[in-house]
Amino acid sequence: MTKKRGIYYCSDCKVTLEALSDGTDVKCCGNDMELLIENDKEASLEKHIPIIEKIDGGFKVTVGSVLHPMEEAHYIQWIELNEGDKAQIKFMSPGQQPIADFKTDATEVTAREFCNIHGLWKS
Repeated sequence: MTKKRGIYYCSDCKVTLEALSDGTDVKCCGNDMELLIENDKEASLEKHIPIIEKIDGGFKVTVGSVLHPMEEAHYIQWIELNEGDKAQIKFMSPGQQPIADFKTDATEVTAREFCNIHGLWKS
């Protein structure tokens, strides 16, 4: 059963998706997709926790207190800012810095990001 706003992952083809509503099981490559659990405890040398900073007109999200690598084989695929019932997302590519600015009037936000090797992380 899918969970609204849940992030699902196919270990065969590496596709990720976000469910926009509760619903039936999601399949990919003939198998059930895995619901990813948002990690918030650092266990590796790379830093994955999204750090949120208030800026003029919104928020800046930086992945890690030490910037996360952004190499072809290891990078942040996307950063998402959640503001109540709204969300903004910035897709990333190798070579970019793992930093995203989001414009919003919201006062309370959270963030999450997806590392292509180490999975889903939240602030």
